[in-house]
Amino acid sequence: MDNVLSYLTFNTRQFHEMSMRSRVLLSQAPLSITTALLAAGSVAFHPVVWASAAFQWGMILSCGILLLCALIPWDRLPYGLFLTIPVLDFIPIALLRFGANTEVLGIGLMAVFPVLWLAASGLYPRLGLALSLIGPFAMIWVPLFAANAGVSASDLTQSALLPTIIFGIAVTIRVMTASMMDQQKAMEEKDHALQQVLHRSAQRERLLNATMNTVDVGLLAIDADGHDILFNRRQHEVHRIGLPDGVDDAPEKDLLLFRPDGVTLIPTAERPAYRAVAGETFSDYLIRIGEGDHQRVLSASARMMLDEGGHREGAVVAFNDVTELVNALNAKEEFVAMVSHELRTPLTVIVGYLEMMLDDNPPPETLTGLNVIGRNVTRLRRLVDDLLTAASGPPEVSPVRADLADISRESVDAIMARGKEAGVDIVDEVPVGTIARCDPARIGQVLDNLLSNAVKYSPAGGTVTVRAQKMPGSVVCEVEDQGMGMSPEDSAEVFSKFFRTSSVRQAAIPGVGLGLAIVRSIVEEHGGRIHCRSELGRGTTFTFELPDSPRDAEPGTSVSTSDANH
Repeated sequence: MDNVLSYLTFNTRQFHEMSMRSRVLLSQAPLSITTALLAAGSVAFHPVVWASAAFQWGMILSCGILLLCALIPWDRLPYGLFLTIPVLDFIPIALLRFGANTEVLGIGLMAVFPVLWLAASGLYPRLGLALSLIGPFAMIWVPLFAANAGVSASDLTQSALLPTIIFGIAVTIRVMTASMMDQQKAMEEKDHALQQVLHRSAQRERLLNATMNTVDVGLLAIDADGHDILFNRRQHEVHRIGLPDGVDDAPEKDLLLFRPDGVTLIPTAERPAYRAVAGETFSDYLIRIGEGDHQRVLSASARMMLDEGGHREGAVVAFNDVTELVNALNAKEEFVAMVSHELRTPLTVIVGYLEMMLDDNPPPETLTGLNVIGRNVTRLRRLVDDLLTAASGPPEVSPVRADLADISRESVDAIMARGKEAGVDIVDEVPVGTIARCDPARIGQVLDNLLSNAVKYSPAGGTVTVRAQKMPGSVVCEVEDQGMGMSPEDSAEVFSKFFRTSSVRQAAIPGVGLGLAIVRSIVEEHGGRIHCRSELGRGTTFTFELPDSPRDAEPGTSVSTSDANH
């Protein structure tokens, strides 16, 4: 009904958006227009009907009702009071029908207009249907009783068809209107729910944008084809640092991205965004961006984005500026190296004079003191060597085919005296013929450190076992002790430089926490890996694996992608 009435305004405005007065006028308009056409047609073709006072009063009342629609402030009256208009419409229709008699047929059908109004309004449905039945019957029977003294049952039944048809139309309209109103209500509820979802979505988007632009980490979200989805403020700043001179913008493949040495350009396939588009997940990937004094060190991390079906639809890459941290670490390494070099010179002098004094066959009371000096000088020299090794960067390795049993035997023989002194048994279970491709001196250094730690942290009566076995494509070696063990948290940090567990510090066991960092560095330079398995109070097992084919170069990842914009 709203759409039908909207046509009368040429769809310039929706019916329900108009004022109440306009809506009442438009609802009355179809009947008023029909009445006007009836008036004009009767003047032209049936002037005789104007001789009837009933017809004249019908026209007058029709005009009067239209004036009521226009003059009454319906907006100020209780809602629903406008339904008095279609009820009043039955009066002029009855008069027009009675006045025209048989001269103009079909006037009674005009009762369809007020019936449609009552049925389609949706207000007071039972009362509306009752009036839709009573109104048309009254429109026909009241004049019939008023004009004839004796009305037969035949007269009543002959005129009952039209009101019955009109009532059927009213019922049909009411059913359709009720269905449409239910649908409209459901749509309004869905629209309200959708508006709430949109509001929450917009709120979350604002929160996401505010959060992303607040954090001091460059964030880049890319789709599966490598196109940018999200680019925060900090990432814009980082991106500008990597632009070549004279270039306002460029994709990642054209940015000045270097390896950690700050000189070697990173190949396109190994750049963070391209690796992320290829589906890689990585963390703490160190790169340098820019040139000269403006060059910065970034730690890149990437995680995949998956859709509802678990399929990859993009990735998020985070760029964290770690320039100050790297500079601080470099300064620390330089300081350690400088101090170690400065310590080595006086140590060399002390060792030289100590050997001269020992060669002079000192008396027993002096020899005891010299031996104490010698042990502490040896310990200090070992610490200085560890500091220099840690500060000099990754060790150089020269892999050859070697029997791990020979390397293990030399390390066990070297530590055996310390083991006996501490009351710790050392068991060598490495079978002869366990061939590994490695640098014998460096792997010997690894075993020396692991066995030294195992003896140092084992109680008297404990056992330290070194074993190895050949695996497909590699050799696995492990050193197991029955010492104090470590918590899971300490096990995760045990290979960090200068890290020492709280239990070791409390026990005042000497050391600076560099041995295992050096061990990991040597194993990784062989292309292998090492891990620790420990249980507090039960002991620790260090396991390292050496591949048959040593690493020849830095590993790179080949990425096949059409584009990675930033």
